[in-house]
Amino acid sequence: MIKLDQFLKLIGVASTGGQAKMMIFDGAVKVNDVVETRRGRKLVSGDKVTVKQEISINGVTSFDVASFIN
Repeated sequence: MIKLDQFLKLIGVASTGGQAKMMIFDGAVKVNDVVETRRGRKLVSGDKVTVKQEISINGVTSFDVASFIN
C-alpha cells in the first residue's frame, strides 16, 4: 500500500508533498473515478488514479496503481 500524496510524488505528477496536498484538496485527483480529498488515502493494487492537470491544454492522465506497487 502507498498513500495517495506519496503516489503522486512517486509518479512525478507532484514535485513536493505540498504540491500533492494542494492537488488533492483542490479536487484534481480521483481514485476509482471518485474525487478524493484525503491525502492519506491508502492505495491498493487495482486502484485507478486520475489526475487533472494543466499542461498546454487541460488534460487528464490515468495510472494503474498495480504497476507501481507490485
